[in-house]
Amino acid sequence: MLKTLRVKISQGKQFVPDVKGALPRGFRGLPQFSPTTCPNTCNVCMEACPVSGAIATGPLRMDLGLCVFCNDCAAACPQKKISFSENYKISSDSLEGLIVDEKITGLQVRANDAIKKIFGRSLKLRSVSAGGCNGCELELNAAGNVNFDMGRFGIEFVASPRHADGLVISGPISENMAEALELAYEGMPDPKFVIAVGACAITGGLYKDSDALDRRFLEQIRPVLYVPGCAIHPLAFINGVLGLLGR
Repeated sequence: MLKTLRVKISQGKQFVPDVKGALPRGFRGLPQFSPTTCPNTCNVCMEACPVSGAIATGPLRMDLGLCVFCNDCAAACPQKKISFSENYKISSDSLEGLIVDEKITGLQVRANDAIKKIFGRSLKLRSVSAGGCNGCELELNAAGNVNFDMGRFGIEFVASPRHADGLVISGPISENMAEALELAYEGMPDPKFVIAVGACAITGGLYKDSDALDRRFLEQIRPVLYVPGCAIHPLAFINGVLGLLGR
């Protein structure tokens, strides 16, 4: 017992004590736009972006649901108009809320009263990788590790859809995973909801024009939360879910 206590004291607190105030270094989060003026004919950032439609001009705006946070637009811009901050509070409860411009200084998830009332103290989630690269899936796993410790808020991933309250989708939803995704959702008890994480799940991302996708599920079931990124950050996911629960 004494040896165990000594080990615990030597290790200290391994978890992030404040998930709302943590400062992850090197993370590309909420885009920022400098006050410099772009020439009317300049479309360098749009041409550099690997995802069609992620950036638009007149005025300059960016769709985080399409953005893969590659930094190519910022590197190519001769005016240094675009940069990425370390702000991980980039989730939204609507697709429209993911479109940011020069006036946006931060995003906020509105609490869902119905979800808060039922799942505010205990929330079980089932993760389905619908054709993903495993990047977002790794970060979702990290949300429950000793560093981020999502379980202290009563939020946990479960192995079976029958034990789940919410379905977390990652990946662009390939044809081969479309039926499996629907079966997972149908296997969940009511009431239930869907969360889309990563550019692939939200819009299809880099693969949005691929014939190998079948995204009809999201045309029928609208997610209550969108967590953008490529891959997402555990703090972005945790803060998004806590915002949804009004916590």
